[in-house]
Amino acid sequence: MKSEIIAVGSEMLTPFRQDTNSLYLTEKLNEIGVIVAFKTIVGDRRKDLVNAIRAALGRTDVIVLMGGLGPTEDDLTREAVAEALSLTLRRDAAQVAALYARAATMRITISDNNLKQADVLEGAAILPNPNGSAPGQWLDITFAGYRKLILLVPGPPSECRPLFDEACLPRLRAVLPPRYIAKRTLRAAMIPESQADKFLAPIYTPYTDVETTILAHAGDIQITLLCSKPSLPAAQHRVDELAGRMEEALEDWLYSSDGESLEQIVIFFLGLRQSTLAVAESCTGGMIAQRITSVPGSSRSFLGGAVVYSDALKTAFANVPPELIARHGAVSAEVAQALAEGIRLRACATLGLGVTGIAGPAGATESKPVGLVYIALSDAQKNESIERTFRGDRDRIRQWTTQQALDLIRRRLM
Repeated sequence: MKSEIIAVGSEMLTPFRQDTNSLYLTEKLNEIGVIVAFKTIVGDRRKDLVNAIRAALGRTDVIVLMGGLGPTEDDLTREAVAEALSLTLRRDAAQVAALYARAATMRITISDNNLKQADVLEGAAILPNPNGSAPGQWLDITFAGYRKLILLVPGPPSECRPLFDEACLPRLRAVLPPRYIAKRTLRAAMIPESQADKFLAPIYTPYTDVETTILAHAGDIQITLLCSKPSLPAAQHRVDELAGRMEEALEDWLYSSDGESLEQIVIFFLGLRQSTLAVAESCTGGMIAQRITSVPGSSRSFLGGAVVYSDALKTAFANVPPELIARHGAVSAEVAQALAEGIRLRACATLGLGVTGIAGPAGATESKPVGLVYIALSDAQKNESIERTFRGDRDRIRQWTTQQALDLIRRRLM
């Protein structure tokens, strides 16, 4: 069972507003076994909206139209659906009365254009909207020999979401065959997306009943598996079977089999090993500490750290010898190792992490380009460092550095 969400409103095609309702509706549709195959945003142009509705009719079973149900000239959803399906609109007397009653309660005068909110599509059921003046509508029709469900819901989140929960979901559950969606998310760190897909594509392509998506962001690969079946155990079995094969292929790149973040995994391993961590950050400016402390309960394992941007604070907080900085430069493997060991000893932690680098756009030299970072990890047995050069702007370099640093900790604790 496929669905399409069509968000109506020219404001969502600007840089200033975005559609957030569709995320909520997708979650709710998935709960009843309906997969969202398409999301479309259409401006307030009747011709474009009609074309979008006709396209949706040709490729999905359930169509949810959000917005465009208000009283203004550019609220055209009802009219566009009528045109796309060759239906008539009728003005519902009960809805007109409800509009006047609402206006009286609010002590406002109703305008003529408000009455278009009482226009109902031929054959549609009215969905009451207790939080606004525009009701939703439900159409259950046959189009080109196929059953189509078309839902019109208001755009404001305070109206859209309660109406969908209270009026749309019960109807959908009543008319749709039972379906259940199982979902798993695997996550891997610091493996290129192309390499991950090279490993995984031969595994997941034969599973035509499981939808596999791979998303890459700043050193993090998320592989999401979705399967819809008449029973949840059947769907879960297919997802788990595929996930197990993928886990074997990813080997130690894999850090989570059920969607946990890298920082959650690091805290888990620290607790499992009864270890503690302290950090000394230069170019990341506290981003690693922020990620770690976002995990509830992290205080049991994370002792704290220091943002050591200046050379003086590298010495004061992590006991890095000034002559070491003078000899090798603040951005060097030697200084990263000294930061890691110094903060470990200063905090009396099991592990110390040191990070230094050039995030840019300034500060580079011929031998030390923008993006060069050194990450070091120290415990009582050894002090190791790695060198990486990340491409991109300042924010991207810092994000990649935090991911690499957390993955280094994870691998030490595995």
